Amino acid sequence: MLPFDIPPALSVSQLAVHITNLVRNDIILSDISVSGEISNFVRAKSGHLYFSLKDEKATIACVMWRGRAAGLVETPREGQRVIARGYIDFYAPRGNLQFIVHAMTPESGVGELYRRFETLKQQLQAEGLFDEARKRPLPMPPRRIAVITSATGAALRDILRVLRTRWPLADVLVAPALVQGAEAPASILAALYQLYDRDDIDVILLARGGGSIEDLWAFNNEGVARMVAASPVPVVTGVGHETDFTIVDFVADHRAPTPSAAAAAVTPDIEEYRRMLAGDQQYLTDLITAQIDRRRLMVERLQAMLRQHAPLYRIDQQRLMVDDLSRRLSASLTYRLQHHRLEAAGLSQRLAALNPKAVLARGYAIVQDDAGGVIRSVAQTHPGQPVKITVSDGRFQARVEKS
Repeated sequence: MLPFDIPPALSVSQLAVHITNLVRNDIILSDISVSGEISNFVRAKSGHLYFSLKDEKATIACVMWRGRAAGLVETPREGQRVIARGYIDFYAPRGNLQFIVHAMTPESGVGELYRRFETLKQQLQAEGLFDEARKRPLPMPPRRIAVITSATGAALRDILRVLRTRWPLADVLVAPALVQGAEAPASILAALYQLYDRDDIDVILLARGGGSIEDLWAFNNEGVARMVAASPVPVVTGVGHETDFTIVDFVADHRAPTPSAAAAAVTPDIEEYRRMLAGDQQYLTDLITAQIDRRRLMVERLQAMLRQHAPLYRIDQQRLMVDDLSRRLSASLTYRLQHHRLEAAGLSQRLAALNPKAVLARGYAIVQDDAGGVIRSVAQTHPGQPVKITVSDGRFQARVEKS
């Protein structure tokens, strides 16, 4: 018998599982930041980073997976002092504890990045790259819009949604680029070079979503800033959130607070255009209608003048005049005939009244001498004088017996 009890034996795998559980369930080890110096740095073909963090008394193995490594502002260097953030894990196949790093900055920290940001900002500002006189107006409406951003990011989806909604008439050309990590500046420069070789781009939109200063550091790159300043067409930036400012924001022709706002800045609102076109259409309709009415009235007046001067019109007028004169002449002749007829009737009555026969019909007689002279007085007769006496129904002879 041994003087003490021996615990049951564990297999190596059981021990590894127990250690793994202990490490992974430890609250402190699940999210820690570690300051140290990089050593044994290796970038694997897979893109993962393998290195150690050490100080004067200890060393710990570290690994940074490819997806996380792509977000680094710059590639870590051997001997560089950094602050790494991540968690502790146990790699059972090798029996190693290792630090899984998901973020890393120089030990000088964000303050060093801001110092570099301000230094470059002052340099480019002194060169006049920020001057408002360099800013170009945005083409409205644009025919073709180039977008430089991550092909898989939410920023691209937001940009395309806004462009479709506001101005679906524009062609959109997407130039995918890395927008985070050490390789992002070169990728952005390549996209800009590609677009500068074209002559059918109206405006370039350079954008990405929000993030820390480290995440946005590619947009503080001097080469990128100078390339943006040299653009042959206006450049609009929409990097990060409203409070985020980068160097390219200062050299661009227009800075928008977000990618969506950048898309809105480069496009007019098609609904406003529709309202404007509707108003213009009504104005033109009214104008054309008024012009047509005036022209129609002018044509009618000219037609009237033409009719007045046309030979047939003059002939018709003369015909009307002849007809009128004929009617007037006929009426005048009728009136005159009636007047003369009445006058003749009156004269006839007067003649009838003066007709000797009418006198004779009333019992009077006409006495004539042999010579046919009318005897008007007794003094013209003598006894025995033969006379002729005419009465209403004939004539007979008589002799004067006594005068």
